[in-house]
Amino acid sequence: MADPDEFVVQGNDENGDLPELNLGVLDLTSDDFILDEVDVHIQENLGDELVKEALESGVDLRHYSKQVEKELQQVENASIQDYIKESQNIASLHNQISACDTILERMEQMLSSFQSDLGSISSEIQTLQEQSISMNIKLKNRQSVRGELSQFVDEMAVPESMINVILDTPVTEVQFLEQIHELNNKINFVKEQSFKEAVSCKDVEDILEKLKIKAIAKIREFILQKIYSFRKPMTNYQVPQNTLLKYRYYFEFLLANERHVAKEIRDEYIDTMCKIYYSYFKGYSSRLMKLQYEEVADKDDLMGVEDTAKRGLFSKPSLKNRSTVFTLGNRGDILTTELEAPILVPHAAQKSEQKYTFECLFRSQHYALIDNCCREYLFLTDFFMVAGNSAQDLFNAIIGKTLTMFLKHMDMYIQDCYDAIAVILSIHIILRYQVIMHKRIVPALDKYWETLLDMFWPRFQYILELNIQSIRDTDPQKFGTIDTRPHYITRRYAEFSAALVSLNETFPDERVNKLLAQLQAEVENFILRMAAEFPHRKEQLIFLINNYDLMLTVIMERTKDDSKESESFQQLLNARTQEFVEEILAPYFGGLISFVKETESALERGHGEQLKREERRVQQLVRGFASDWKRAIDLINQDVMRSFTNFKNGTQILQGALTQLIQYYHRFQKVLSQNPFKSMPVRGELINIHHVMVEVKKHKPTF
Repeated sequence: MADPDEFVVQGNDENGDLPELNLGVLDLTSDDFILDEVDVHIQENLGDELVKEALESGVDLRHYSKQVEKELQQVENASIQDYIKESQNIASLHNQISACDTILERMEQMLSSFQSDLGSISSEIQTLQEQSISMNIKLKNRQSVRGELSQFVDEMAVPESMINVILDTPVTEVQFLEQIHELNNKINFVKEQSFKEAVSCKDVEDILEKLKIKAIAKIREFILQKIYSFRKPMTNYQVPQNTLLKYRYYFEFLLANERHVAKEIRDEYIDTMCKIYYSYFKGYSSRLMKLQYEEVADKDDLMGVEDTAKRGLFSKPSLKNRSTVFTLGNRGDILTTELEAPILVPHAAQKSEQKYTFECLFRSQHYALIDNCCREYLFLTDFFMVAGNSAQDLFNAIIGKTLTMFLKHMDMYIQDCYDAIAVILSIHIILRYQVIMHKRIVPALDKYWETLLDMFWPRFQYILELNIQSIRDTDPQKFGTIDTRPHYITRRYAEFSAALVSLNETFPDERVNKLLAQLQAEVENFILRMAAEFPHRKEQLIFLINNYDLMLTVIMERTKDDSKESESFQQLLNARTQEFVEEILAPYFGGLISFVKETESALERGHGEQLKREERRVQQLVRGFASDWKRAIDLINQDVMRSFTNFKNGTQILQGALTQLIQYYHRFQKVLSQNPFKSMPVRGELINIHHVMVEVKKHKPTF
């Protein structure tokens, strides 16, 4: 057994035997690193499958190693023999590999050349792309320049067709209008380019100037011819006006290129239309005023003037019916259904011999005025292209003379007018026409309306003050014998007040309310003065009730129920009615009424014992009522029905009186049911109150 300190490795000798190699004794203690490597090598060999198999089978490793070496040698020798046999094939393969290597080398050279060619192509493509971008920018710039230059040339060039149309085509043709538009654009363009010092402007300035002069001459002649056609007698100037509106661009062309010609046309139009309107309205107004009623109110036709007043020898005849001065009637239709009715035709009215009130003529005159003024104002703003103050000034230059004539005519009429209804209706016509013109967006007549109102309002106030003063100065004794029926002055006031209140409801004005309050106060004082002429209070009350009832009835029919006037007269009527009820019951039931009032007062004070001596009086009252109450009710009924002109009012007063009688009789029975009367035998003679009520119901109205 070998020394454990030695490791022997045997190899094959020339005969195949494994020589024994003495690697010497390894000093395991001196070099731990070498031992570790050897140990690792041994472990690796021991892990081999063949070694494991040999060890497991108990084979000697040296013999086994020799055997393996021998096998390897055999295999090697066999391989060498195979190489020798295949030497030619190997040489051929070597040659083929060399040829392939040469081919691959050439291919490598070709690919390298192709790669370099691709690199140059990429740079060329990039260069072409840059050139394309540059050419695209140049193209866009040239197209932009070409478009502007083409437009410049088109704007600057004067085509032969334009020259021919402007020179030869009539103004009324559409082609002429279109070429005028184009000519104006070219003139403006050349002016603009001349400021930029464009040399090409000199080439066309002369021909454009000649075309402009020719166009202005033709347009001037055309418009002036249309304006002159207005002056022909019986011409409806609205027709050529409408024609001019179709060619309003012509005036715009003149205004832009030849202002003195435009001014000439405008001045000619102003002069022509001013004369036309003045002549038309002067003739129309003079013929219209001939249709007015010959009988008109004068200074003596006042509310407080008696109908029997004597007049001077040379005074004008009075109105056949003065009440028409104070009654509205159908005259109020002028503000509703007739406000925008067709204007009056003087010659047709003269043939039919129709006559009209002043407000009808005033409406017709001013409706014609606003119709023409609205049309004229809109034409001026459209054709002459003006607005605001410029339009107003141009309108005033045309209509101003006519309006002055109107104002002078109105002033002359208003100075002699004493018809307050006509004046207030004219005022309301003005207010409504003012609203109509505002709806049409035509403020042209605002100052004229204000001037008219400043003229009419003071006159209306003056006429009302005359009427108020006439009532204040009225002496009841001048009327001679008077009766209890409503006075004609009361009726005048009722109709007049109702008319003013109803008119003032639409356009309220404090001036009217103030004057009506003064008039009402004077009328109330007048009624009281008239009532004082009656010797008996009963007649005074009948007179007052009849007059208050008349005024209240008329005012409520014409106005709203909640007007100040109706409320005031309702209070007065109620107060006088209550007083009259007491007055009419007194002759028949005065003793009973006095007894009830005195006894109730005594009982309230606790003086019942003092009433014992009233037994005789009670007997007389009970028996007197029982014998006469039916006859008394009939007499009261007859008296009331004779006293009041308004049957409905009389019936209401009768019912009030009988109701009051029942109340007094009920109180009388209540008094008799108390001490010291309840023990009196006469109580058995009392009429049952239900019998009285049944009798009263017989006089109840059936309507």
